[in-house]
Amino acid sequence: MGVKRWLLLMVLSTALIGLGLAVILLDIYRTYPGSPWLKILSLSPLPRVLRAVILGGSGALLLIYSAMRLNRSLMAPYVRPGTSVVETVAEHRRLERGPRIVAIGGGTGLSTLLRGLKMVTSNMVAIVTMADDGGSSGRLRRSLGLPPPGDLRNCLAALSDDEDLLTRLFQYRFLDGDELGGHPFGNLFIAALAGATGSFECGILEAGRVLAIRGKVIPATLRDIALLADKSPSFDARAVRIEGESSIPSFPGRITRVQLEPDDPPAYPEALRAILNADMVVIGPGSLYTSILPNLLVPDIVAALKATRAFRVFVCNVATQIGETDGFSCMQHVEAIETHIGKGIFDQIVANDCYSEKLPDGISWVQDSNGAMLIPIYKTDLIDKNRPSHHDPVKLSETLISLLEERTGPLDLPPLDDFAQVKGLN
Repeated sequence: MGVKRWLLLMVLSTALIGLGLAVILLDIYRTYPGSPWLKILSLSPLPRVLRAVILGGSGALLLIYSAMRLNRSLMAPYVRPGTSVVETVAEHRRLERGPRIVAIGGGTGLSTLLRGLKMVTSNMVAIVTMADDGGSSGRLRRSLGLPPPGDLRNCLAALSDDEDLLTRLFQYRFLDGDELGGHPFGNLFIAALAGATGSFECGILEAGRVLAIRGKVIPATLRDIALLADKSPSFDARAVRIEGESSIPSFPGRITRVQLEPDDPPAYPEALRAILNADMVVIGPGSLYTSILPNLLVPDIVAALKATRAFRVFVCNVATQIGETDGFSCMQHVEAIETHIGKGIFDQIVANDCYSEKLPDGISWVQDSNGAMLIPIYKTDLIDKNRPSHHDPVKLSETLISLLEERTGPLDLPPLDDFAQVKGLN
């Protein structure tokens, strides 16, 4: 925990102070040997060894008690209800030693992944797509010229300690007013920090510090980009070009290709450093064409993924998405990515194999197809029983960490179940 040396120094300094006081008291005792008060305070009627034990033990107990109370007072703002200072500090130290994990994606899928991984490491970096152009994010892009803050907002909330309160605060939408109507507070918070710090990237970093999140949330690129998609209403029909991430799912047909405009935006430098220094890079879960691929269409991101020595894992969605992946199998998800950026990106695929729950109308389970998978695939139960179309954050994190430990050996990590119960994830 990094505190033993300071405890030893405290004991040594206390002993020196005690020796100094003993010299003064001994001088007083010799000057006034017949004082009844000194006999009582020095316990002179008792044997010398017993006197030393009583006085020394009393001093040690008072020192320990005062140190504990002082620590409790100083750490009170950071200690969760029901946990001690020692547990809080030990958890912080363990999370600091956790693996360096980079998560790439956007939307609900990325937030779910971060919600589980923050329980095992604070060395998290979330790389978020900047192609969102709908709702409040789109309005802020057009009016202030800012990159879209929506997915960044969700990831900041997912990595915070008090996630429930912060999520409700960040998702709160102003209902009245022509200017504020429809804007979530979280988007305005990020926009305000961007204005106060002078740049969007500084605003995001400051938001992470203000909220004391575990890890970092950074954009894939700071360039103003638009997502374009070619969609065919039928297999023999000519593809139609659709512009705008928010318009793609609602247009009928099958997506044949997506691209960015401009098609070669520079990657955010911190994103490249994080990928190259990572122990594990997790791509997905999330909307295949509108959350995952917009990050991978940044050329520098793909180059870093090919160059890194990290364990690269693709997490396949548990259910299809209307307007994007209708009827897709796990293999088709991977093929769609490899069609856009080439092969050799993934070392492992993680997929769900539990199909017992009932899904909402219009979507189906993502299952294996009959084709041969050239990439190793690990299948297990990953669904959230309360929301079967989504991953369970604890199950997914346990699976990813287990796969990483198979490559690196055991990691010194806190037990996921204990912290999940405290955080209300189970």
